[in-house]
Amino acid sequence: QVQLVESGGTLVQPGGHLRLSCETAGFKFGNYALSWIRQAPGKGLEWISAVDGNGARATYADSVKDRFVISVDLAKKTLHLRMNNLKSDDTGVYYCAKYRRFDRPLGVGALSEVELRGPGTQVTVSS
Repeated sequence: QVQLVESGGTLVQPGGHLRLSCETAGFKFGNYALSWIRQAPGKGLEWISAVDGNGARATYADSVKDRFVISVDLAKKTLHLRMNNLKSDDTGVYYCAKYRRFDRPLGVGALSEVELRGPGTQVTVSS
């Protein structure tokens, strides 16, 4: 059974940083692309970053590019998201998600091809 469990969300001040983690189980980590998706209060899901199964290539939404870094720890079967220079607009529930393919989907596929996502972790950026 595929399992994704996020952690690391908390309250942080604007300009601060956080690292989110997603522990995984139930599938061969490294063979499937993964992503981070978020949902701001009262809004729909927003894809923010995706990475190929082995972590070699990644893409980012314009809203987080140059501030967030996605990475995989193949040994620990864990996905990470390093978030720098956080803004109030980054507030929301952050989900990690798995695809059914090795290479990360681009464009509209980034959301539509999600196979499964975790329960999420809350990130609040506020002074």
